[in-house]
Amino acid sequence: MLSVTPYSARSKTPFIKRGTRQFIQVTLALFSAGLATFALLYCVQPILPVLSHDFGVSPATSSLSLSLSTGMMAMGLLFTGPVSDAVGRKSVMVVALMLAAVCTLICAFMQSWNAILLMRALVGLSLSGVAAVAMTYLSEEIHPSVVAFSMGLYISGNSIGGMSGRLVSGVLTDFFSWRIAVAVIGLFALAAAIMFWRILPPSKHFRASSLKPRKMLINFKLHWRDKGLPMLFAEGFLLMGSFVTLFNYIGYRLLSSPYHLSQALVGVISVVYLMGTYSSPKAGALTGVYGRGPVLMGSTALMLVGILITAFSPVWAIFMGMILVTGGFFAAHSVASGWIGCRARRAKGQASSLYLFSYYAGSSVAGTLGGYFWKSFGWYGITTFISLMLVVAIIVGYRLMHLTEARRLSV
Repeated sequence: MLSVTPYSARSKTPFIKRGTRQFIQVTLALFSAGLATFALLYCVQPILPVLSHDFGVSPATSSLSLSLSTGMMAMGLLFTGPVSDAVGRKSVMVVALMLAAVCTLICAFMQSWNAILLMRALVGLSLSGVAAVAMTYLSEEIHPSVVAFSMGLYISGNSIGGMSGRLVSGVLTDFFSWRIAVAVIGLFALAAAIMFWRILPPSKHFRASSLKPRKMLINFKLHWRDKGLPMLFAEGFLLMGSFVTLFNYIGYRLLSSPYHLSQALVGVISVVYLMGTYSSPKAGALTGVYGRGPVLMGSTALMLVGILITAFSPVWAIFMGMILVTGGFFAAHSVASGWIGCRARRAKGQASSLYLFSYYAGSSVAGTLGGYFWKSFGWYGITTFISLMLVVAIIVGYRLMHLTEARRLSV
C-alpha cells in the first residue's frame, strides 16, 4: 500500500514531520517560549514577602503583583487569539514575548509600588499573545500524528518555566536582591524572544481571516448554553485559584516563626513542580481506562488531601502536601483542558480561550482573596479557603461525569 503524506486542507504544503530540521526548530522555539512565558509570569511569587517588606504593603496587596499579571493575561486571551487570526501567528507571539521581557526589565528599576503593578499588568497582557497562539500554531503546522507530542513538549516548557522562574528569583533574591533577580529573568526572556524570532519557521498553513465580532458573539453564547462547558470553565477557575493561593502564601509561612527558612530555600521548594511532568501524561493515560470524570475527581481529591496535610507543622509534611497538591493540579488541569475540545461543538479555539480566561481569572481573584484569609486566620485560614474551593470542584466534577454519561447513553 502506498503511503500518503497528509496535506493541509487549505494548502498543498505538507505538514512539519518529526525528525526534520524544521520540527527541531519548532520544538526548540516553542519550548523556550513556554519556558520564558511562565518564568516571567511567576517569578514574583516566591518573593512576595520581600515585596511586602520593601514597599510596606500587606500580603494581599503584595499578591497583586501576580494577580494583576494573570488577570490581564486572562483578559488578553479573549482578544489576542482573534487578532492572530487576522495578522498571523508568529508575529503576534514574537511581539508579545519581547514586550513582556522589556516590561520585566523596566519593572526591576521601578521605585514606586504602583509603577511595579503597572509593569506587571503589562507583562500579563503581553504574555496572552503567546499563551493564546502557541497551541494554534502547533495544530496548524505540525503533522497530525505528532501534534500531541509537540503539545507535550510545549507544556513541559511551561511547567519548567514556572518552576525555574520561582527558583531563580528566590535564590538570587536571597544572595543579591529582588531587583537583580527580576532583571536576570527579564534578560533571559529577551534572549529567548530573539532566538524564538530567529528560528521559528513562518506559518505555511495560516490564512488570514477578518475579525467578525458578530460571529464571535454567536459562538460565545453557544459555549455558555452548553450544559458542560460552563462547568469546565468553573473547574479551571477553582483548580488554578487553589493552586496559586497555596504558592502565594506558603512563603510567608515558611519565612516566619517557627521555621525561619531562607529565601533561597523557599525558592527551592518550587522543585515540586516537577511532579507535574509526571502527573499530566499519567492522567491522560488513566482517562483512557477510567474516563475523564473519575480521573478529574480523583486528581482534585488528591489536591484536597495535600492541602489538608500542609496544615500539620513539620516541614516534611508541608513539603509532602505541596507535592500532592502539585501532582493533583497538573493532572486535573490536563484532563479539564483536554475535555474542552471534545465538548465544544464548534469554535473550539474560542472555547479553549474561555477556559484559559477562567483559569487565569481564578489565579487573579483567589490568589488575592487568600491574602485576607492569611492575614486574619493564618495558615488554617488558607487551608480552609482552598479546601472549600476544592470541595466545590469535586462536586462540579461529579456533575460533569454524570452529564457526560447521560449524553453518551442518549446517543
